[in-house]
Amino acid sequence: MALRVLGFMAHPDDVEFTCAGTMIRLKQEAGCEVAIATSTSGDCGTVEHRPDEIARIRHREAKASADLLGAEYYCAGCMDLFVMYDDPTLRRFVEVVRKARPDIVITQPRVDYMIDHENTGRLVRSACFAAPIPNVWTNDPDPAPLLPKVPYLYYCDPPEGKEIYGDVVSPQFVVDVTGVMPLKTDMLACHASQREWLRKHHEIDEYIEAMKRGSAARGKLIGKPYGEGFRQHLGHGYPQDNIIAKLLKV
Repeated sequence: MALRVLGFMAHPDDVEFTCAGTMIRLKQEAGCEVAIATSTSGDCGTVEHRPDEIARIRHREAKASADLLGAEYYCAGCMDLFVMYDDPTLRRFVEVVRKARPDIVITQPRVDYMIDHENTGRLVRSACFAAPIPNVWTNDPDPAPLLPKVPYLYYCDPPEGKEIYGDVVSPQFVVDVTGVMPLKTDMLACHASQREWLRKHHEIDEYIEAMKRGSAARGKLIGKPYGEGFRQHLGHGYPQDNIIAKLLKV
């Protein structure tokens, strides 16, 4: 049976910036089944649309990107800037993880530039641990079955490879994504609504070029044009061997 990989991030386009290349390689080279999940539909990522309008637009963009990869897409139903670590949100995250049935999960690091990212990483971490536990109920009207075991858990790089005080974050390992950059770029290009938003809010006018620069910085660490960096969660109860490195021969 093929291994299943879930990239679970805060917002539509986060996977495409951080780990889509690795997911592409896992699908193409290791035969993995893949899924993408987001905490929100991106209801604040605009200066021109109402929250419900931009959420619908970004949901369609996220689905189009997932379709390019041949991935399932899930959304946990949170709102931008209000991804809270609380009882109802954690139960929704557990349900998403159970529905996606991952063996490998990639999420955001515990120190990132915004709280949505940090709380998503915390929630995903807890959801992975809770997903096999029978007494954790999600209150979903059609609940998915329990996971058979705690999945592998990895953290992607924060934007620009630095944490909130500007200190550089060093990955444990880097995956060469040079050969799959065309598809990674096409996936990010599906998120067309975000170019204008990032230009005005972040002063970034090179949406795709910014992604390529980040990938190039990580690729430089391993002598390749493009790469994606990761750290593995190795706490008690989580798998200890590096399955991504093994599958991709890193």
